Amino acid sequence: MKTPVTVACIQAEPVIMKRDATIDKLGGLAAEAAGNGAKLLVFPEAFIPAYPSSVWARALAGWAEPGAKEAFALLARESVEVPGEAARRLGEVARPATLFNTLLYHAPDGSLASRHRKLVPTNHERLVWGQGDGDGLRAFETDLGRVGGLICWENMMPLARFALYESGIEIYLAPTADDGDGWQSTLIHLARESRAFVISPSHYQRGDSYPEDFPLKRLTESVETIGRGGSAILAPDGSYLAGPLYGEEGILYAELDPARLDEERQRFDPAGHYHRPDVLGLRVSPNVPRAQTS
Repeated sequence: MKTPVTVACIQAEPVIMKRDATIDKLGGLAAEAAGNGAKLLVFPEAFIPAYPSSVWARALAGWAEPGAKEAFALLARESVEVPGEAARRLGEVARPATLFNTLLYHAPDGSLASRHRKLVPTNHERLVWGQGDGDGLRAFETDLGRVGGLICWENMMPLARFALYESGIEIYLAPTADDGDGWQSTLIHLARESRAFVISPSHYQRGDSYPEDFPLKRLTESVETIGRGGSAILAPDGSYLAGPLYGEEGILYAELDPARLDEERQRFDPAGHYHRPDVLGLRVSPNVPRAQTS
């Protein structure tokens, strides 16, 4: 990072199971954030077409559960494919042979700068997504600084985190569906350990936002709030620059000052002077599977 940059951490509810309508909403939010001076916009985990909440996704394990197969088919149909119009509108993603939970990085010209697939789907997510690979498990250079990230609970995987540290991460993205109070402790640790800025948009969903034709609608009707948010932006010392935001949609803004990186790494740098590469080493295997895309 060479100069300060304003970032936006976006907590919003998708138009659930409606890919094109969600992309429309994403475009409006992006325009609002860009109009407020944000140069980096980060959306929640599985924003399109919706995070598969355990409220209904666990039903996918039941072969005889009414609507389970139809719900998975709807999720697959409304996911983003490439080639296709939705992919063109987002920039570029990949055609699903297997569904993956994918963090996509788009450049200002709409091109796909990088991507990362969630390494280990958590609990009920394994009924929805396949396991990711090591491709994209590195921070990469941008005009804003070195950007990288992990998705939700894979942020608790020490070696995955260190792969980002070793690649010089400065802006750490941690989109999540974890709306628990404990997640904030994880974010503080991420910032203090990485000595990087951390941006964590969290999913926000209401039970009555699911469309009437959703095959598992009966499981969401009695739940007022499925995901309450908790989005936040943190400085390299673990202090909050914005958030956490709960119970509503909103865009959090913060100006990231690159001087903070050097200040906080003076005493501790996880891949610099506080690392012992002569004793400890990490090997990352990209292992990109063929004919399987996001």
